[in-house]
Amino acid sequence: MAFPEDVLTEDEHVVLHLHPHWKALLRPILVLVLGVAAVVAGWVLLPDGDGATIALYVIAGLALVLALWLGLWPFLVWRTTHYLFTNERVLLQQGVLSRDRRDIPLTRINDHAMSQRFVERLLGCGTLTIESAGERGQSVLRDVPSVGQVQTKLYELVEAHHDKHSLGDGEMRDILADMREGKPLRDPTS
Repeated sequence: MAFPEDVLTEDEHVVLHLHPHWKALLRPILVLVLGVAAVVAGWVLLPDGDGATIALYVIAGLALVLALWLGLWPFLVWRTTHYLFTNERVLLQQGVLSRDRRDIPLTRINDHAMSQRFVERLLGCGTLTIESAGERGQSVLRDVPSVGQVQTKLYELVEAHHDKHSLGDGEMRDILADMREGKPLRDPTS
C-alpha cells in the first residue's frame, strides 16, 4: 500500500517516507507463532477420538480468530500508517478501512520534540511531537524509526523552507529602493 504520489503538488518532492518502527510487528508475529504452537500441541497431545477432533477444531478456530484479530489487523495498521516528509509539508496518514490524513505545512511548524524510553533507545525509535500553529496544535508520531535523525531532517526542512520563502537583507533593500524610485514591484523569487 504505497503512498499515492498524486497528493503531492507540482514542485513538491518526498524527502522521507516512513512507517512506524518494526517493533510494532513483534506482537502480531508472537500471536501467529503462539497460535501455530497451540494447534500443533493440540494435535500432538490430544488423544484420538471424536472429542479430540472437535477440540482440535476449536483450538484451530480460536488460533485463526486471534491471528486475524491480533496478528493481521496490527500488521495492516502498521502498513497503512505513513509518515511523509516533503520539502513543503509533513503528511500523516493512517487507516485500513477508512483513512485519516493530516497535512502540516512547514511554515506552520512552531516546535518539534522527540522522546525515547530506554527500550526505544536500544531499538532506535521514539516519539516525535510536532507542534503547529493551527486548530489541532500537536501531532504525535509514535514509534518513529531513527527518531533523532528524523527530527534533525525536519529541522533542516523547516529552515530551508523558511529561507526559501523569506527575503534577505539585499532583496529587501532592492525592493525599498525600487519603491522610492516609483518602479513597479518585482517578484523577488524570480
